[in-house]
Amino acid sequence: MFRAATLDDLSALRDLEREANLVGLRHVFPPDRFPFPEDDVLARWALVLDEPGVEVLVRDAGDRRDGGLDLFAAYDDRSLRHLAVHPDQWGTGLATTAIETVLHAMDVRGTTIAELWCLEENHRARRLYEYLGWRPVEGERRPAPWPPHPTEMRYTRLIPQSDR
Repeated sequence: MFRAATLDDLSALRDLEREANLVGLRHVFPPDRFPFPEDDVLARWALVLDEPGVEVLVRDAGDRRDGGLDLFAAYDDRSLRHLAVHPDQWGTGLATTAIETVLHAMDVRGTTIAELWCLEENHRARRLYEYLGWRPVEGERRPAPWPPHPTEMRYTRLIPQSDR
């Protein structure tokens, strides 16, 4: 279902992030005031793909004409760093499957507590995370790196140990 992203996926990673943000975060980053930072996001993805210990899972979009991606999930030993699902796939369980895959990979690496940062105003994502057992950490807030620098909040979740 998922494969590891490569440098050949840079544009598709950026494009998926843009599509998801324009639909799901329009109220946080109004495009008329804060255009999507195409070049900066592309540069960030190049750094993420090159960073030791970071894995980026993707799922190719088989049924859309653009040939892009339906999903990306970037993570390291303990952090779910980036997650996006194409709006055409919202509500299909794809995000849940990706999160379970990431948590299993963290478990295999010996992690017992996972973390992520989520925009406070990303209500859709927050509902999903909380439904899946993630809990906000009291007092853990920071400004997001992109203008207008909305607030991000930290979530954690216990990872039940498997037989590894």
